[in-house]
Amino acid sequence: MPLFRRKPTDLVEESVATVTTDESPVAARSRGYTPSKKELGVPTPKRPTAGRRPGAPTKPLNKEEAREQRRVARAEAAAEFRREGGPRDRGPERLLARNVVDSRRTVGTWFFGGALIVLLGSNQAMPPIVRLLSNVLWAALALGVLIDSILISRRIKKLVRERFPKSGERLGSLYFYAIMRSITFRKMRAPAPQVAIGDKI
Repeated sequence: MPLFRRKPTDLVEESVATVTTDESPVAARSRGYTPSKKELGVPTPKRPTAGRRPGAPTKPLNKEEAREQRRVARAEAAAEFRREGGPRDRGPERLLARNVVDSRRTVGTWFFGGALIVLLGSNQAMPPIVRLLSNVLWAALALGVLIDSILISRRIKKLVRERFPKSGERLGSLYFYAIMRSITFRKMRAPAPQVAIGDKI
């Protein structure tokens, strides 16, 4: 019977070998180790490519195409400025001032045309009567613009105090804004007029 029994040393070596082979990777891992999806047998999902647009290589523009692109950009910017104006045109008070000017005929719209006539008529080569009429026309234009500016300013002051009693807009700035618009041709005003002549403001 003792011939078929294993020695105690053989059993110890076998148990040590078994533990070392199976449990050594687990012992080497830290307690907070997280197994990867590959180790768990879960495939890594691929990113969707259905909604992506393939990046098309951009072709460099030649001189004519670049010039045309700049022209289109300038035209679009001018149209936008004509339609919406710039930073100085923002605010309800500015809109009210524009509507006051655009709803009436102003002497100022003829100011630059009259100034050109006065400049030509004041030439020393002109007869004295022409020079005299040019000076009279210049005085009449200046007086008309002055009276028109006073009326516009009074109208704006009244409406602003009625509709925007808590407004922080300076009235002097509004007056100057409206007067400069009143001496500009109607078709050249920006933003474009939103009311017709004679409309009630």
